[in-house]
Amino acid sequence: MRRRLYFMLPDVPSARAMLDELLLARIEISHMRFMARDGALPADMPDVNILQKTDVVHGAQLGIIIGGVVGLAAGVFLTLFPLDGYTVRTAAILLVALGGALFGGWASGMNAAAVPNSRLKQFASRIEQGQVLLIVDVPVRRVDEIEDMMAKRHPEISFGGIEPPMLAFP
Repeated sequence: MRRRLYFMLPDVPSARAMLDELLLARIEISHMRFMARDGALPADMPDVNILQKTDVVHGAQLGIIIGGVVGLAAGVFLTLFPLDGYTVRTAAILLVALGGALFGGWASGMNAAAVPNSRLKQFASRIEQGQVLLIVDVPVRRVDEIEDMMAKRHPEISFGGIEPPMLAFP
């Protein structure tokens, strides 16, 4: 299990130094992401992807829940009040609920792709000023070690916080 840590770095050269130090601390590059103004990061530094920049994940989760509830209600309604000449079985309730969840997740995820990540709102103004956000996923047992390493070696870095643990299924 991993925890996501956020650090604000003053500029791109300190972000490069932090990348090197985390690699030496045996944190894989696939668990690090940097977010800066457009075009500020060199191509060899891992940039945030669309899932981290936008609210796609949150939107899809919310859409699945709402779509599933609406689909369940529609399935129950169709079972209680079937159309003339049709018989609706109980399995139809589950199928309509599943269809509603899938459609809700897709539609809500598509809409959320245009919305900036709400978890990163607190860092937006500092990123626009030229600072760099480091997002690193570390094993739970190494969280304190990484925080201490950052504080000792780079006192200019501000700690942005730890993302709370997420449930596997919301």
